[in-house]
Amino acid sequence: MNLAGKTAIVTGASRGLGPYIAQTLAKKGMNIVALARNSKNLETTKLKIQESGNNCNIISFDLTDIDSIENIINDIWSQFGPIHVLVNNAGIEHYEHYDRLSKEMINNLIATNLRSPLELTRTILPKMINQKLGHIINISSLAGKKGIAYNSVYSASKAGLLMWSDALRQEYKNAPIDISVICPGFISEAGMFFDGKIKAPSLLGTSSPQKVANAVLKALKKGSCELIVNNGPIKPLLALGQISWRLADLVTRWFGVPALSRKRISS
Repeated sequence: MNLAGKTAIVTGASRGLGPYIAQTLAKKGMNIVALARNSKNLETTKLKIQESGNNCNIISFDLTDIDSIENIINDIWSQFGPIHVLVNNAGIEHYEHYDRLSKEMINNLIATNLRSPLELTRTILPKMINQKLGHIINISSLAGKKGIAYNSVYSASKAGLLMWSDALRQEYKNAPIDISVICPGFISEAGMFFDGKIKAPSLLGTSSPQKVANAVLKALKKGSCELIVNNGPIKPLLALGQISWRLADLVTRWFGVPALSRKRISS
């Protein structure tokens, strides 16, 4: 896809990875529709994009309002024209013992991380197929490939996003659209892990948010794909998990991931 002049919706564009993704796509000449709840932070994202001479429109919207998503997308399509790229980036997490989570917190996590991408894509996909051009990019997580203790609902939502992307990629293999999923690990400089102010396990390390934004560009270039963004030896660990979950759990504890998660409960 020639990105110049095309339009991309980026959800979660008010903080964390979202502004990096939106700014990186804008620098390639894309028109950005930045979607998030925090209108003040959205204005900051818009200003940074406009300062670089590019175009950004912002929409303050709570993605947990699933029933209103179809109307929002139809309004965006009418107001800003065809959407060529959807980046499902919005996400939240909550570190806690599972038996201490409230029903409301579980519902909020699933609605934000999984239900909203499902509904956004359900609404946009027929339009993309009709225009014979489109790319859905889902920002999952390595927590969707190996469950994270004390962050189990987040892991479940990201695993759902990952497997849903996998299924869509197969289902629409011969359609004129692409489906990609990106799985970042611990992220430095911005986002939920960075905000926790706890150092990542040294063996796994961190990746910059710009590296994730660059992976979005790579996905747009490659077409349908799955990309991992992580500096540590994560691929051997993931492969090991397919052979022995007990051994994978042991290595995860050795890396210090559960201990880090326990610290994040109090933080």
